[in-house]
Amino acid sequence: MAVAGVLGVAACGGQIAANTPASNGNNFVSGNGTSSYFKAGSRLAAPAVSGSTLSGARLSLSSYRGKVVVINFWGSWCAPCRSEAPTLAVLSEQYQSKGVRFVGVDIRDSPASARAFVQNFGISYPSLNDPADEIALAFRHTVPPAAIPSTLVIDRNGQIAGRVIGQTSYSSLGNILAKVTAGG
Repeated sequence: MAVAGVLGVAACGGQIAANTPASNGNNFVSGNGTSSYFKAGSRLAAPAVSGSTLSGARLSLSSYRGKVVVINFWGSWCAPCRSEAPTLAVLSEQYQSKGVRFVGVDIRDSPASARAFVQNFGISYPSLNDPADEIALAFRHTVPPAAIPSTLVIDRNGQIAGRVIGQTSYSSLGNILAKVTAGG
C-alpha cells in the first residue's frame, strides 16, 4: 500500500516521490523555495483532509475553518525540512495571535523519527502522520505540494492562497501570511 501511495504521488502533477536528477537520488524532489500568492477569486478550495497526529489525536482541516492555516509537508529525513523547521516554529508563534494555525504533514516517516524531529526543533503545532502520502495526494487536483518540503497557506474560507515549493524562508512565507491575514 505504501508503494502504491508513493507511486500515486509521483504520478500526480507534483512528482513528490519521483527519483529524478532533481531529487538527488533521495526519492523526493527538493524545490527551490519558489513562492506563489493566489489572489482572492482565483483560489481553489483545499480538500477536506484529516488524520492522526504524531501524538495519536485525530485532526481535521475543517476544524480550522475561519482561521488562516499553514500546512507544511515535511519529513525528518529531508535536509531542507531540517533547515526550515526553526523558521516555521518562529512564524507559528508570531502569527498565532493573528488567528493563524500551523499544521505539519509528516511524509513517509516513522512516528518515532518524526516525534524526535518535532522535539529537536521545538515545533509546538500538530503534525499529521502521512506515511503513504494520502494527504499529499488529496491536494493533487488543487495546488499540489510538488516537492518536499512544500508549504501551503489556506485562507479563512478554506481556499489555497499561497504555496512555497521547497524550503521556505521567513520573508517568503511571512509575505504570503501578511497578505492573507490582512484579508487579501
